[in-house]
Amino acid sequence: MQFAPILKGVRHMINQKRIEDYGVSIGELPKGRLNKITDVKGVRVGHCTIDTEESKTGVTVILPMEENIYMNKLVAASYVLNGFGKTTGLVQIDELGTLESIIALTNTLNVGLVYDAVVDYMIEECNKENVELETFNPVICECNDSYLNNIQLRAVKNNHVYRAIEDVKIDFEEGDIGAGKGMSCHQLKGGIGSASRVINLDGEDYTLGILVLSNYGLLKNLTIDGEKIGKKISKELEVKAQADKGSIISIIATDIPLSSRQLKRISKRTAVGLARVGSYFSHGSGEVTIAFSTANIIKHDEKEDIAHIKILNENRINLIFRAVAECEEEAILNSMITSNKVEGIKGRTRETLKDYFDNYK
Repeated sequence: MQFAPILKGVRHMINQKRIEDYGVSIGELPKGRLNKITDVKGVRVGHCTIDTEESKTGVTVILPMEENIYMNKLVAASYVLNGFGKTTGLVQIDELGTLESIIALTNTLNVGLVYDAVVDYMIEECNKENVELETFNPVICECNDSYLNNIQLRAVKNNHVYRAIEDVKIDFEEGDIGAGKGMSCHQLKGGIGSASRVINLDGEDYTLGILVLSNYGLLKNLTIDGEKIGKKISKELEVKAQADKGSIISIIATDIPLSSRQLKRISKRTAVGLARVGSYFSHGSGEVTIAFSTANIIKHDEKEDIAHIKILNENRINLIFRAVAECEEEAILNSMITSNKVEGIKGRTRETLKDYFDNYK
């Protein structure tokens, strides 16, 4: 399978206005070239969107590296802040501390079908390279998009996953696309968002990026750069009272050499970014984070008894904590501000933040 080449360009090659284009600057650390998770070398993202009268859904895939990830495993960790979710693969990630699969995001009831498609893809890729694959650990993450999408149709099929894989690129779209098509965030339109930060360690620049699938929260709690803009919007936009439920999936990628334990530590800091935007991690919401580092490769067929890896000096980890918090906050806001208004099933609609932002900020 041929993938899009690595791009060499400037930020905002895709014509989408992001939160920084509205004059909101999140945090103080420098941003990556595209300010996306794909600023981490080798990481690519692709989408396939299903947009019909009944189906407002899709699938988004993250390819963590250009090489075969089954043969070249990455150090990884997961953190479940609130476990109302159906993500697969977390048990093995936490036990072995490695990632050996591409990552796919979709809706809750499509996890099984997407899982099967990822298995098919990984088997095919290994067969092409004459790699013997018996079993592996597919990672499929989900959020419930049933407010706008007829989720029981399970519209995402095998071919949609393959289309998303074929679509992978460095400069990818955000908002109501792929798995984000039917998602809601703070009772407005949510979806796919991303951000990145550059950190200097020992005189070298390293990158950390986050991609979110946002689908949580109440409008009245929406906070942007410290201002409770949601309360102002709610005075104009009538939204039905509802329980705070949904989910958010956060994928962290970095080229900083971190151990699995350190990756779990930084994963916990997504909670800081979530709280800044107005989440309190409600009972009905699932907050799941998966983090991986591309710095250390764990060879599947390693011959040596002792594997040598580099890890960050723990006394420098505060910078990484800050980067995660900033990226999470900005990625959520990007997921909202880049989304368009979507009309879904049963006459339901999710308005877009960008239609109200200028009046209230």
